[in-house]
Amino acid sequence: MTWFSSPTDATRRLADVGYLTDDATATIGYLAGALGKPLLIEGPAGVGKTELAKAVTAACGADLVRLQCYEGLDEARALYEWNYKKQLLRIQAAASDDSTDIGNVWDDEIFTEEFLLTRPLLTAIRRTEPTVLLVDEVDKTDVEFEGLLLEILSDFQVTIPELGTIAAAARPFVVLTSNATRELSEALKRRCLYLHLDYPEADREREIITSKVPDLDQRLATQLVDVVARLRELELKKAPSIAESIDWARTLIALEIRDLDNDAITSTLGAVLKHASDAERAIRELRLRTR
Repeated sequence: MTWFSSPTDATRRLADVGYLTDDATATIGYLAGALGKPLLIEGPAGVGKTELAKAVTAACGADLVRLQCYEGLDEARALYEWNYKKQLLRIQAAASDDSTDIGNVWDDEIFTEEFLLTRPLLTAIRRTEPTVLLVDEVDKTDVEFEGLLLEILSDFQVTIPELGTIAAAARPFVVLTSNATRELSEALKRRCLYLHLDYPEADREREIITSKVPDLDQRLATQLVDVVARLRELELKKAPSIAESIDWARTLIALEIRDLDNDAITSTLGAVLKHASDAERAIRELRLRTR
């Protein structure tokens, strides 16, 4: 499948589904599809890493298979496992049949497709339809899990000892995201194209917000972007993401606020800051009036 015909095509089609890109993002997105290489996207939380994978899915008419990573994620939850309960029932049924050789049941019947439970990685490998595989927040896993990914990302195949090697019928468009909470291995990085996403420039963020919240006038959008930029300069537990900027814009529309003055900021700060200590710091550093 041809995912995008050019970087310009990527820019246009992603914009059609509501994702505004810069030249670097459009180029690396095009190359990931053209070269059939996984795309590793790093950057702070809330800058659009996961949304890019979703946008590629929508723009290309593909299906999304998502593996949400977490500490302790293992092969059984990411790749495949055997349906042990069903296998046990099969063995018990065979044991009750005097004419059945239990050894043959074990060797030939319970390690088959019927008893295989596929998880996201194997599911994506086996699909023949256009598929985007999103491995989200891979930095939350450990180095051992990265080792599990290497065969998949190198050869797009999975080895199951009981069944053999399963190769991808059609390569998925693979996106790995990382919030850079730890350094990923060089072996993993070597197999990927790399994109770093950061908070956008003011003009770009204003464009993103007004595209998502078209009722927001340009003056108020400019005020909002300026305040968000100031908040991101503070030492907060959680800096405002683009998604939270959009939520704040929708909050202002819902409250019919036309000017983002100190009172408006104070009364709506909960839409963009989610920790009490962050709100206290913002009120203090921005010298906001409290009621």
